[in-house]
Amino acid sequence: MLHLPWWGNTLAAFLLTHLSIISVTLYLHRHKAHRALSMNPALSHLFRAWLWLTTGIITREWIAVHRKHHARVESCDDPHSPQQVGILSVLFGGLLLYRRAARDSKTLRKYGFDAPNDRIERGLYTRFPNFGLVLMLAIDLIVFGPLAGAIIYAVQVIWIPFWAAGVINGLGHYLGYRNYEVGDASRNIVPWGLLVGGEELHNNHHAFPQSARFSTRWFEIDLGWIYLKLLNQLRMTKIHRIQPIMEARLATHPCDKATLQAFLVNRFEILAEYAQHVVSNVVHEERLHMFHRERRQLMRQAGHLMRTETLGLNPRADNQLQKALSLSPKLQTVYQMKQQLQNIWTRSTDSSDVLVHQLEDWCRAAEHSGIQALEGFSERLRTYRLVKV
Repeated sequence: MLHLPWWGNTLAAFLLTHLSIISVTLYLHRHKAHRALSMNPALSHLFRAWLWLTTGIITREWIAVHRKHHARVESCDDPHSPQQVGILSVLFGGLLLYRRAARDSKTLRKYGFDAPNDRIERGLYTRFPNFGLVLMLAIDLIVFGPLAGAIIYAVQVIWIPFWAAGVINGLGHYLGYRNYEVGDASRNIVPWGLLVGGEELHNNHHAFPQSARFSTRWFEIDLGWIYLKLLNQLRMTKIHRIQPIMEARLATHPCDKATLQAFLVNRFEILAEYAQHVVSNVVHEERLHMFHRERRQLMRQAGHLMRTETLGLNPRADNQLQKALSLSPKLQTVYQMKQQLQNIWTRSTDSSDVLVHQLEDWCRAAEHSGIQALEGFSERLRTYRLVKV
C-alpha cells in the first residue's frame, strides 16, 4: 500500500484519469472510429485493456455510436444531440444516452465494423464488461488504501462519462466558437485542448472528421496530436490523414483542376476565409458609412448571421438578414456571391471541366464586382493548390 500525501493522491488520480482520456481520444476516436492512424498492436491492446478496467467500454459499441453521431448529426437519430434532447440531458446524462444507443443492434451492425474480434475481446472484454471495473476497484483499494482508493476510483469512474459523454458531446454542440460553417451545431469549447486531450476542438473535428489532428489555428493546442507525434517518432503509430493543407502558387493563374481540387477538398477552410476577409471587411466598411445606431447594429448582426446561416435561421433572424441586405447593395452582392460559391460545391458530381469553368466564371464575376475584398479573395483563390503531406 502506498502512503501518499493528499497532493500525491491527487496527482495519481489525475494521471490515471488522463490515461483514460488519452485512451479514448487516440485509440477509440482517432484510431478505431475514424481510422486516421494505425497503431502498434501492443499499444492498441494496452489502451483497450485500460478502458475495460476504468470504463467498461466495449470498442465496437463506442465506435458504432460515434459513427452514427457523425452520420445523423443533429437529427432525431443522433444518439446525443443537445439540439434534440437539451443540453442538460447530454451534459449530465450522456452516459445514459450512450448506453441506450449502444443497445441498438441495428446501429452496431451498420456502424460497428472493423472492431476488435479476437479471443480476448469475445471471451473477456465483451462478455464481462463490468468485471474490469470491479478489478480496478480492488487495485485502487490495495494500492492507495480504503479511503484514498475509494475516492480515486470514484473519480476514475465518473471522469469519462462526464468529460467525454457529457461535456464534449454536450457543450461541444452548444457553447464555444466556430472556425468552420459545417452543417451542424458543433463548436470548439476552448482553443486549448489539454484537459480532454484535444477533444475540446469539436468544430474542427466535425469539419475534418478523418484527420488525426484536431487543431487548425496557430493558437489552438491539441494535446492528443502532441502525443501522436511522439508515438509516431517512436514508430508506435502511423498517421494516415490530417486536414488538407493549401499553398498559394507564386503567380495568379486561371482556375485549373489543381485549383478545383483545393476548392472542393478544403471548402470549409475557404468558406472560413471568405467570412473573415470578405464578409467581415465589407460589414466593417458599410458600418462606417451609417449614421444611425440601429442600422450599424443591424449590419453587425447581419455579418454574424451570414456566418451561421448553415445552421438554419429562424424567421426573426432571417428577417433581420434580409433587412440588412436591403440597406447595403454591397453586402447583398457579397451574400449572393457566397451562395453561388456554395452552389458549385453542391454540384461536385458534375465533370471536372464543367466545375473548373464555373469556378473561373465566379472568379471573374468577383473581380468585376467593384468590391475590393471580393476581388482580393478571388485572386487568392486562383492561386490555391493542395500540398501533399
